[in-house]
Amino acid sequence: MSRRHTAVWLGLGVWALAGLAPARAQEGVAYHGDQIPPEVEAIYARGIGYLVRSQDAEGSWSKSGGESGPGITGLALLAILAHGEDPNYGPYAETVRRAVESLLNSQDSRTGYLGSSMYHHGFATLALAEAYGAVRNPKLGPALRKAVDLILTSQKQNPQGGWRYSPNANDADTTVSGAQMVALLAARNAGLAVPDEAIKRGLEFYRSCQEESGGIGYTSSGGGNTTRTAIATLVAALAKRKDTHLFNFAWNFLKNGRGYNEGSYYFYTLYYQAQAYFQADMQEWRAWNEQNFRELAGVQGADGSWAGQYGAAFCTSSALLSMALNYRFLPIYER
Repeated sequence: MSRRHTAVWLGLGVWALAGLAPARAQEGVAYHGDQIPPEVEAIYARGIGYLVRSQDAEGSWSKSGGESGPGITGLALLAILAHGEDPNYGPYAETVRRAVESLLNSQDSRTGYLGSSMYHHGFATLALAEAYGAVRNPKLGPALRKAVDLILTSQKQNPQGGWRYSPNANDADTTVSGAQMVALLAARNAGLAVPDEAIKRGLEFYRSCQEESGGIGYTSSGGGNTTRTAIATLVAALAKRKDTHLFNFAWNFLKNGRGYNEGSYYFYTLYYQAQAYFQADMQEWRAWNEQNFRELAGVQGADGSWAGQYGAAFCTSSALLSMALNYRFLPIYER
């Protein structure tokens, strides 16, 4: 067993001693029957190298160009944690520590809001949930609870049962809602109380946006595309609702390539598509995964980054997370 894998299993032991989801370690043992392709490891290590070098002193990625804020910091943190190094003592421990502190410092102490939009809040909350129990910081638990409560409160006052850009929005869309749903499911997986009714209402909103073909629209049914349908496939799978019309029709739409790929949202689509394929069908995922990392290898920059809309930090983090299922160390990646 490599030094990195040894560190990860020690970390999982700490989680189990803390009473946090001991089944995660058992799932991980089963998953590692798949050998990590050396090409993936090489690409991934170069990408993490870029993230480490481009992090600013405050722990965020504000100087890498493009979008910055808690959501980007959260995605970068997730990409690093997904590689499996010990987050407290490994080679990236200082990068992880600064990223966590950046997220904690960005949270409104009264409302629990992280960032300037619910996109940022959702991704940052997901990062807190995945770090909780693995990163040693006593502030993580209370911060995660506040962040989750804001998501729940926002949904309760939303007549559609979903989320939009603002916590006080009265309308909803399936992309912002995806970030909140995954964050809630990750928090529940980490041991926090998340009402079943919140998950049910979120899934009902997705069903209301599903067209007959199975594709998922933006704010209503119609105009289904790959990105939104991948999000719906993922949230239904994570919610253990694979026996539903929502999941089965969305997955059929997705695997048959019936949606169009939005070029301007390439990395965002990969982030969700990878997880949807992995949760839905391992054989389909393996084929998709091989094509994905070969394509990403061809467009990775000399500095280890990927370029595109929203800047290098977002694109690099999303690209890495689309390959992170090869490692399967993040709790949200269990099946």
